[in-house]
Amino acid sequence: MRLVDDDGELGALRRQLASLTEEARRNEDAWQRAHRREMALLEAATLGDLLERLTEDLRVSYRLAAVTLVLADPEHEVRHLLLGQGRRPADYPAVLFVDSAQALSPQLSGSGAPWLGPFTAADHALLFPANVPLRTVALLPLLREGRMIGSVNMGSDRSDRFTDDHATDFLRHLAVIAAFCLENTVNRARLVRNGFTDVLTGWRNRRYLQNRLREELARCRREGSALTCLMIDVDHFKLINDLHGHLAGDDVLRQIARRIEGAIRGSDVAARYGGEEFVILLPGTGYDAGAALAERIRRAVAEKGFETTSSAEPLLVTVSIGVAEHRAGGETEDQAVAGVRLLARADVALYAAKAGGRNRVTLAANA
Repeated sequence: MRLVDDDGELGALRRQLASLTEEARRNEDAWQRAHRREMALLEAATLGDLLERLTEDLRVSYRLAAVTLVLADPEHEVRHLLLGQGRRPADYPAVLFVDSAQALSPQLSGSGAPWLGPFTAADHALLFPANVPLRTVALLPLLREGRMIGSVNMGSDRSDRFTDDHATDFLRHLAVIAAFCLENTVNRARLVRNGFTDVLTGWRNRRYLQNRLREELARCRREGSALTCLMIDVDHFKLINDLHGHLAGDDVLRQIARRIEGAIRGSDVAARYGGEEFVILLPGTGYDAGAALAERIRRAVAEKGFETTSSAEPLLVTVSIGVAEHRAGGETEDQAVAGVRLLARADVALYAAKAGGRNRVTLAANA
């Protein structure tokens, strides 16, 4: 009888050991998956890559119905940094750019700890797509130095996926990593932007233009679309410097940049090319639309004088603009050669505008 008891006790111990071993294996698997997710975030090369990994990649990895990212961006800086990397905010539908992350859900205004519980439209509708049925959610506030910079929001169609009985250690750690990666990637993008920025006008510089030109030409080839280039030069700019001084010339350049900004789209690429020359790249835009925009810019500059600290009267300034168009030429097209050719054709058209009397728009001959 004692042997039977021993066997029973031994069997129970074996089952308990097997259960503990299986639990340890599951915990190890969970830790390994969490580690891989965190490494993927830490290794994101660009801001756009990180946004993708914080939304779609996490959704697939966790097998969830939806994952969204809320980013506090009251000054639109993150959106501008994305545009500077050749990406549009609209490319990331799962990212919500807001003035304040806390305003979207009452559960995001507490201690900063992850919140798990049932989905309710009144509390969570602003965080998730309207067409995705959800039953439970996990909201992960992203904090840096005590300030909420956003949240990662996970939604499941299962009622038992996120409940207040679940441990939140993994999710809390993920939120810490995500917040660190966002801050680090934004700071890195700022440094890159500063290296690509013209100090006088705040515009992008020639180095940045060369990088973006390659990207936009590659997009032309992928999409079979057009790319139009405007080369803009301030007429008689040397005379402004000679008569009124270089400070007046700087005032004029800054104000011209602002007037041009008022005429172009957020997706257009604007750069100070050097001296008194500016270049605008118009993705997805052909000759006719490019010429119409160039004419609007010409009028915007000429219609009103420029106030300067060195002149009692507003200075009347005009610009000449050359317009050239690029059309995709196939997979074998050399992008470097295509970029040089596009700028050269716009420059030739600009020279023709100068030779024709200035204060005018001239279109390059079709290549």
